[in-house]
Amino acid sequence: MPLAPANQSQLIRSSQKDEFYQTFLRNNANETFQTLAGSKRWLDWRREIELLSDLAYYGLTTFSGFQTLGEEYVNIVQVDPTKRRIPSRARRSLLVLCHAFFPYLLDKVLMCLENELEAGQESAGGVSRRQAASWRWSLESWLKKWMQHAVGLLSEPQRKACVPVVFVLQQSLTLLHRLHVALFYVSGSFYHLSKRAAGISYLRVIGRDGDDATISSSYRLLGAVSLLQLLITVCLQLNNFRQRQRARQEWKLYRNLSPQRTQSSSSRAARCILCLEERRHSTSTPCGHLFCWECITEWCNTKVSPRSPPSQIILFLICCRFSGKYSEETVETPFTPNYIKICSEENPVF
Repeated sequence: MPLAPANQSQLIRSSQKDEFYQTFLRNNANETFQTLAGSKRWLDWRREIELLSDLAYYGLTTFSGFQTLGEEYVNIVQVDPTKRRIPSRARRSLLVLCHAFFPYLLDKVLMCLENELEAGQESAGGVSRRQAASWRWSLESWLKKWMQHAVGLLSEPQRKACVPVVFVLQQSLTLLHRLHVALFYVSGSFYHLSKRAAGISYLRVIGRDGDDATISSSYRLLGAVSLLQLLITVCLQLNNFRQRQRARQEWKLYRNLSPQRTQSSSSRAARCILCLEERRHSTSTPCGHLFCWECITEWCNTKVSPRSPPSQIILFLICCRFSGKYSEETVETPFTPNYIKICSEENPVF
């Protein structure tokens, strides 16, 4: 039978079919484990159960030399870089490890590294610490101990510098996957990074499945649009990163103000607005303003009618929040002669 390289549509349909059966196997394994071991242990081991399900699926198909259900569905076969032989057992083993185990391991390593670098946050370290205490022999516990030893060798500035590096690495992995998919749309080979790493491609039986030239041109257009979208996404993320860096630098500059400026601002804030001098025996009114004790008592004795309770007069005149009786110009200039004159004319307590 004549063979030809599989086109993009066949590889995508095969991958979708495999994902469907993998999801079916994961759901059944999760449901069985949750029924037998309980919800608490299932939450701790959910990722590991999914990993074992994927390893079982690809171990019974690809590693054993058989087609997966998706490959059988579209009638394609795996070949090595020579296009003449099926992949060796070593290549198939590398494919299974890169496709199922390596993403799990990389995610665990980045998560443990991020938690250790942000160990000052109790919420970040509490979950991993609790899981490690529950399952001391788990892979996550071993990775956490190894990360603790590695991060312990770093100084505090180095730890702070590594936090954005981990974030950039996580974002780069997502962008790398999108770039690889866009290149697949253009070239038509290696839909998964794991197959590119193992050097495994696909051949199909030539039949009446449609015009390959039309299919390839359509996917090339989709690949061009995907590359343009990826470029715009990268530009937006770089712009956001620069804005965050600029905001962080401005915040550091604000925190590292000169002592002279800080002292002058604090001295102005420590003045009494009645005598315009530094407060002596600071006294707070119910509205929160601060005065000298001598100034506020003398002002109440000379300016307030004895017919009104002092507490009500202080609340009424000293607080800047009046109940709509005075204009904004009056509120902006309290405790001036004009202000006292306006108040005395409109309020009969004077």
